[in-house]
Amino acid sequence: MSISPQDVKKLRDQTGAGMMDAKRALVEAKGDPEAARDLLRKWGLAGVSKRAGRAASDGMIAHYVHQLDPQFAPKKAALVELNCETDFVAKTDEFKQLGRDIAMNVAAMEPNWVSREDVPSEELERQRKIIVESDDMKGKPDNVRHKIVEGKLNALFEDRGGVLLEQAFVKDPNKNIGDVLNEYAAKVKENIVVRRFVRYTVGEDE
Repeated sequence: MSISPQDVKKLRDQTGAGMMDAKRALVEAKGDPEAARDLLRKWGLAGVSKRAGRAASDGMIAHYVHQLDPQFAPKKAALVELNCETDFVAKTDEFKQLGRDIAMNVAAMEPNWVSREDVPSEELERQRKIIVESDDMKGKPDNVRHKIVEGKLNALFEDRGGVLLEQAFVKDPNKNIGDVLNEYAAKVKENIVVRRFVRYTVGEDE
């Protein structure tokens, strides 16, 4: 099958993939651009897990100030430390925009932790106990109770006040923050990490 340079360029423009990767994807997808995009995404996300252990010691402090009405002073703000591997990526406008978007998510969704691993074990047990003792669990057979508890825990941590990486991305609720980071990491071929965040709300202790 003949893949034209124009086809390769179009796919590169759409995905940010390298020339050889774009051409290989088009060849394997038999010229179907949508299937080629899916292949590039799959290859990229597979590489994300391999890069997860690499040091991400560069990056930026991103900020977002939420101003609901320009007539009034803003009441919410967030700071996020977003890390990458090189200053080349850290200096790009796209990386800076990613940082601002994540800070906006922090201000909007008010997470308490970055990842599930950051949730204290006593908090996990407390939430499990609340769910197990709720009226919804009464009369449920033992073989489904565990699945129900885990499902409710997942929903809890995906909601406001939960875990940042599992919360819906406010700009595209079909993705969570973890998806957004993985897609960007696949594109730039670096380990991308949210190290920490802090929220500020006027009149409240964070």
